Amino acid sequence: MQATLITHEKTALITLFTDFLKEIGLHVVLESYDAPSFLPGVRIKMGGLSIDSDRLLYPGDILHEAGHLATQPYHIRCELDGDLPDTDLHRGGELMALAWSYAACLHLQIPAQIVFHEHGYKGEHEHLIRNFEAGRYIGLPMLQYHGMAYDEKNALQLNTKPFPHMENWLCLKGQDA
Repeated sequence: MQATLITHEKTALITLFTDFLKEIGLHVVLESYDAPSFLPGVRIKMGGLSIDSDRLLYPGDILHEAGHLATQPYHIRCELDGDLPDTDLHRGGELMALAWSYAACLHLQIPAQIVFHEHGYKGEHEHLIRNFEAGRYIGLPMLQYHGMAYDEKNALQLNTKPFPHMENWLCLKGQDA
């Protein structure tokens, strides 16, 4: 599947993704902006996402960036603005964002190639998809630590479904802080 989409398909995906993100509790704003961003057309702004649909090249980037926000504890998520700092916390968060966005693809019933497109992931998009499809869930241990999703053993003990089912789409750690 081509990562670049015609306008109608792009608009439909943006609507699907933003509706989902708002439903799970992430703040999303559609707006034009001139500020630079790590990924064209999507940036982290005051703990939420700002999306410029005219500049957005790959709609799946919305879900990946949302994964970065969703997997951070509340008190950290609320402070994020602009590019993520190059810290161990956020490098580890990349693995959680990968798993989170894969689960979101399945939940939204879209091909994983929409998020894991050929123009991202340092050329490893197919490798990532193959691993996820084979049940090798990169990032699951950290999602599990945050109470967001569980492997088969822990899901059975907790009487819930295993990943790629998400028990919580947002990290609730620090919610009451």
